[in-house]
Amino acid sequence: MTPQLPAVIATERLRLFVITPAEAADMRAGRRHDDRWHADYPRPDDVDAASMAREGDTWGPRHIVLGTRAVGSIGCFGPPVDGETEVGYGLVEAARGQGLATEALTALAAEADRVGVRLRASVAPDNRASVRVLAKCGFADLRGTTADGELVMVRRQAG
Repeated sequence: MTPQLPAVIATERLRLFVITPAEAADMRAGRRHDDRWHADYPRPDDVDAASMAREGDTWGPRHIVLGTRAVGSIGCFGPPVDGETEVGYGLVEAARGQGLATEALTALAAEADRVGVRLRASVAPDNRASVRVLAKCGFADLRGTTADGELVMVRRQAG
């Protein structure tokens, strides 16, 4: 049986809500939720991530909510296989540089650790900000590169 994550993961500043299939459909169709989403959200990468939203899938994409507005997304590219899954994340430009990506990824990683799942991430080597976020969050093992030349970084599980 696939382990589940909480539907909402909370940190001091953030809440990470699973993107529902209805919200994903709105994102893909360009329907805005101005009362809950930053003016620049969703970004094209958020819309791509939303395509992976499935009812009841706690490993799928999540909104990164600061205060009352979604400012980005984070989530896994599907449930774990053999105890591992890939994670991705991103923020609107106005939310960058505040430690929010690190905070969101740290929280998601702690929940993955709790259920015994290892996380990996692929990142362009010239994306210094994202490489720093991954390093801060314990993605210290390099597993090679993808066909597109992205680094595949793996997080050591706590404990």
